[in-house]
Amino acid sequence: MAYRRTPEVQRNLDAKRDRLIESAIALVAEHGYGECSIAAVAQRSEVGTGTVYRHFANKGELFAEVFRIVCSREVAAAIAAGTAAHEVHGTYVSSVTASVATFAERALRAPTLAYALLAEPVDPQVDAERLLFRESYRNALAVAIDAAVGAGEIPPQPAQITAACIVGAIGEALILPLAIGNAEPTTVESFLTFTLRSLGSPYENSIKSNTRGLQPGTATDRLRRG
Repeated sequence: MAYRRTPEVQRNLDAKRDRLIESAIALVAEHGYGECSIAAVAQRSEVGTGTVYRHFANKGELFAEVFRIVCSREVAAAIAAGTAAHEVHGTYVSSVTASVATFAERALRAPTLAYALLAEPVDPQVDAERLLFRESYRNALAVAIDAAVGAGEIPPQPAQITAACIVGAIGEALILPLAIGNAEPTTVESFLTFTLRSLGSPYENSIKSNTRGLQPGTATDRLRRG
């Protein structure tokens, strides 16, 4: 007769797996992807390396899951900020800029982790998650851009292409500040200016002012906290 796990056994296994993932997220946030290893994750989780390998076949599989979870949190945070901005200000352009501001500010507050997500050399399994992250973020912006076009807030344009350009440009512009762990005070505002001009919005000053009031304001809002 095949062994069947009891619900309690499965809960314990799931809890151990979750602890391994959270330990891996914390290590990437502190040291980057290149400095993380299965042994380091095991030590952080206070288990043997064999325990890690019972849940994940290799480092690529473990950190692909790490990237999947963290990237999902980031996209969710950007979408939530955009939704809140639309509810407060009633425009879809403010939704786009709030999403951009939230993404950039969260990245700049956790530069080591954000650099790993955006640019650090990683295993192919992990790089696939990075591409999905960019695609998900692009799609989220495209929905708001399409709505802004439909509402007459900005000129007609291919929303997916505009969104991809914004995601690509801001991701590229973040690489150096994240790599050195320092950014100019005007970095996020510059991103908002770029975004509004990319959209063709005539409301640059008012939208930036409105978005600024919705940006998260405490350094405890780390990427790894979700």
